[in-house]
Amino acid sequence: MFRGANAINLDAKGRLALPTKYRQPLLDDCNGQLVCTADSQQCCLLLYPLPEWEEIELKLSKFSSTIPAERRLKRLLLGYATEGEMDKNGRFLLSSPLRQRAHLNKEIMLVGQLNKLEIWDADIWARQVEADMDIEREGNFELTERLQDFSL
Repeated sequence: MFRGANAINLDAKGRLALPTKYRQPLLDDCNGQLVCTADSQQCCLLLYPLPEWEEIELKLSKFSSTIPAERRLKRLLLGYATEGEMDKNGRFLLSSPLRQRAHLNKEIMLVGQLNKLEIWDADIWARQVEADMDIEREGNFELTERLQDFSL
């Protein structure tokens, strides 16, 4: 289970060092096998343990190739999907197309989202958080049933 936001630097080869707290669980759960793809709605990447990603692939395999919205989502998620292995130092290589898609520079944010991690450029992340907080303060959003039942 991934939670929290971690500031990380990409190295010269485009590798990110996963926080220590995630390394052993990832080795235990999936032998460090990960899949990274582009987010379909935000300027960030999504990093999944391989078993989580395989569940998504099963859902995508049921999509129609004749329904444009399903075809677009399938093309984006599978087209950018890159499988890799966490190395012995806990690093994962982000391909150049993935880094370009998310406008990643050296300083990035790794953001836990329970079953996956989001990877953001640090500046874009800061702007996104501010925009999200503005929307929350203004109350300018749809209040779904799940949100109505949610409290802290």
